[in-house]
Amino acid sequence: MNHQKVRLSAGLYFVATPIGTARDITLRALDVLASADVIAAEDTRSLRRLMEIHGVPLEGRRVFAYHDHSGENARAKLLAALAEGKSVAYASEAGMPLIADPGYELSKAAAEAGHTVTCAPGATAGITALTLAGLPTDAFFFGGFLPNATVARCKRLEELKEIPATLIFYESPKRVAASLADMATVLGDRQAAMCRELTKKFEEVRRDTLPELAAQLAEASVKGEIVILIDRNRAEAVNESDLESDLRAALKNNRVKDAADIVAKLHDLPRRKVYQLALNLAKED
Repeated sequence: MNHQKVRLSAGLYFVATPIGTARDITLRALDVLASADVIAAEDTRSLRRLMEIHGVPLEGRRVFAYHDHSGENARAKLLAALAEGKSVAYASEAGMPLIADPGYELSKAAAEAGHTVTCAPGATAGITALTLAGLPTDAFFFGGFLPNATVARCKRLEELKEIPATLIFYESPKRVAASLADMATVLGDRQAAMCRELTKKFEEVRRDTLPELAAQLAEASVKGEIVILIDRNRAEAVNESDLESDLRAALKNNRVKDAADIVAKLHDLPRRKVYQLALNLAKED
């Protein structure tokens, strides 16, 4: 056996579960699952199976279902157990709870009620993919799942366009081709990676530009859990003196708002930054 029964103090314990290979679970996670007074899971069947694989007995304990559609009643039962001084373990289906998975409302409610909230950490697909993508790791932004509809998805990508970090998204195999096409349109010819089925038998990492990845996925469907990673914008920085010169020229025949719009589009810069500079220049003049 890889677990031991330990005495847990009262509180809420978030438990990370493997994103693929069952042996990626931590020994502490197994100890918590073996010892908690109450167990809850996003998917009760998959957690029971994981516990069976590692020889963690339920010993008469029921596994409560808690997910995005459980509603307040399920959360109230877990909070009641915490109020009785019990230890409650919660596991999402794969990876870290709350990371593109349920658990936030439970965590928030438990903390607000004064209960201890802690975590038995483990694998998470986004960070695992980041180590394999061959993209900068000094700064990264986790965007979770993008909207399903093209218009909404493109709007969200526009909002994230100038973030100076590697962008990380989760995606389903049904939408990955459409998402990559929108990413190529909005974000341009950036380096990117598609990581699929991480830690599993058919693990795959494709590294290429966004247009190339979009073309590849347009021609062949894929299966499994997918993480898409995109390099930050590498466009050459605009010289401040050139920016001021263009703004002064635009301000001669245009209102501040219009001048800012013209120059922002010319240099592909955020309008807010250019507008503020235009205001300053207009005041000086």
